[in-house]
Amino acid sequence: MIPLSWFLYLSAVLFSIGLYGVLARKNAIAILLGVELMLNAVNINLVAFWRMGNLALMTGQVFAIIVFAVAAAEVAVGLSLVISVYRRHNTVIADELNLMKW
Repeated sequence: MIPLSWFLYLSAVLFSIGLYGVLARKNAIAILLGVELMLNAVNINLVAFWRMGNLALMTGQVFAIIVFAVAAAEVAVGLSLVISVYRRHNTVIADELNLMKW
């Protein structure tokens, strides 16, 4: 049986890579991919804690399915926003977009 710590290390590495992708990237699509990596790290934690805990309750899997649904909605809304911004400004570089400025 694989120890819980291995899953936690994998999740921490994935979350760190995703956080780096969100903070260091300038491309809006790369930022969305970083957020997706962070959500997948959360899913690994949820399922790992469910597996190591009480197997009769399905709470870990239910929460993982909810996170998948939120991730799918985030991708749909995020990509639609990126496409509309690209059509208007011809760029997806986050530093060049000043939509909230007067």
